[in-house]
Amino acid sequence: MQFLLAFVVVAPLLGAVAALLPAPPGLKGKNPDQAVLRHGVTITGAVLIAAIVLAVGFDHDHPATMQATTDISWIPALDVRIHLGIDGISLPLLVLTALLTFLCALYSYFKLPAGPSPKAFVALVLVLESGTLATFAVLDLLLFFLAFEMVLIPMYFLIARWGSGQRQAAAWKFILYTLLGSVVMLLGILLIGLKSGTFDMVALATDNGRGLTTSVQVIAVLAIGLGLAVKTPMWPLHSWLPDAHTAAPTVGSVLLAGVLLKMGTYGFVRILLPIAPDGMRTFAPYLAAFAVVGIVYGSLACLALARTGAKGDLKRLIAYSSVGHMGFVLLGIATMTPTGVNGALFANIAHGLITGLLFFLVGAIKDRYGTADLDTLAGATGAALYGRAPRLGALLAFAAVASLGLPGLAGFWGEMLTLFGAYSPAEGLSRPAFRTFMAIGAFGTLLTAAYMLIVVRRVCMGEHPPHPRLSPDDRAPHAADGPQATDGPRPAEGAGIRPAASTTPQLADIQTYEAATWTPLAALTVLAGLWPAVLLGLTDPAVQQLLAGGKS
Repeated sequence: MQFLLAFVVVAPLLGAVAALLPAPPGLKGKNPDQAVLRHGVTITGAVLIAAIVLAVGFDHDHPATMQATTDISWIPALDVRIHLGIDGISLPLLVLTALLTFLCALYSYFKLPAGPSPKAFVALVLVLESGTLATFAVLDLLLFFLAFEMVLIPMYFLIARWGSGQRQAAAWKFILYTLLGSVVMLLGILLIGLKSGTFDMVALATDNGRGLTTSVQVIAVLAIGLGLAVKTPMWPLHSWLPDAHTAAPTVGSVLLAGVLLKMGTYGFVRILLPIAPDGMRTFAPYLAAFAVVGIVYGSLACLALARTGAKGDLKRLIAYSSVGHMGFVLLGIATMTPTGVNGALFANIAHGLITGLLFFLVGAIKDRYGTADLDTLAGATGAALYGRAPRLGALLAFAAVASLGLPGLAGFWGEMLTLFGAYSPAEGLSRPAFRTFMAIGAFGTLLTAAYMLIVVRRVCMGEHPPHPRLSPDDRAPHAADGPQATDGPRPAEGAGIRPAASTTPQLADIQTYEAATWTPLAALTVLAGLWPAVLLGLTDPAVQQLLAGGKS
């Protein structure tokens, strides 16, 4: 188990180095580009298999216990250790990361985004995977920071070199926001390490803040929380996200939404809740307030983009929807209750599956239409996706209703549990305030349903064409006009007026490689919705122990 976890973390990094080397003669395929893309699929596939074996071999009877641990001294002077391990909180995020990266590599093998060398693209994706997996596996605060930063440069280049539109500006905005947040976060991490005498996350969680004064905890939560809030992203630190998603290539958007945003919320759960509980209790009401503002703000922004004539970009709309969905995650964390934190962790996984699928679909639609402009997709398509690519339209509608939290699909449970947690927050938190936050969050679910259904109506069904005015010569003859009015059968009502859909050329429907890429996400969305105990059975014991300060 220790070897498997180390392999999952290190293999993508080694694969990134190998991707930059010349391919062996027997593996070149038709051309060097195909060889390196095949290499990316092979490495990410091997990591996914290892992650699945790790999940199967995980002791599900004791999910609160750190398993597959490795603990090696790295920098003795600072007591920094290469400490790896997984529990019921980190295991689902580890598997989700391996799955989404493999699906992105598979999709890119058939649909590589326009840009420089495929070697660089594959190497950057693998470095990104290694950094993300390490973030969820390391148990040392300084290693967590290094892994947290490791993903920034690959994502910057994926946006700047393989993106579209205002990609340079979007990439700079992404890197500046996240780096500035990380500098503040590093100060908080150093404060905890120096005051407690250790950077070991397990020891700090077991101590449960008893070795840190309340003032130190408050400063640490403020500093670390700001860095994590930028990555989450929390309103009002979210403004880099819509630009980054709009400019990023399809696989960049999938990894950004499905994986990178989870690193921020994971840090809140793994670091701040158990290590600085008094500081979290101080800031929890403010965190919840920002969370519900983000829920409503993200939904209103989506409604503004979805309205007719707004020239809204569908990728940008899905990006703003992420601000709202991550607001539910932050609200659950702010309750500091097992119910709320379990809901936040469930919503994390659900968002990764559903929004990853949505960005895949939007990328496919943009490839077919040449644009993601909502007015163009709705107004110039006749019967729209249902008439031109019915399977693609049906899958987009499925992902949209999953995103709005339809019962029976994955998006429902996370939102419901976070709202339940807000109804009865942890001791010491204001119940009237959190119940107000719960009501605002529930209102946000209605706004989410509104804009998602508008998107389905416009993109999948199209706009209703205006009814044409008939000239007098085109009108049906009156009976008073004589025998000619009854000669032959009367034309059916509306005859001669052909619907727009009948003259609209068909689009390529879902291709085989697209089906192979998207089917696992759709299937897991249904599975998690119908059988939530699979995920909650992993997270709940670990969350209970985490909030109890390491005590069972």
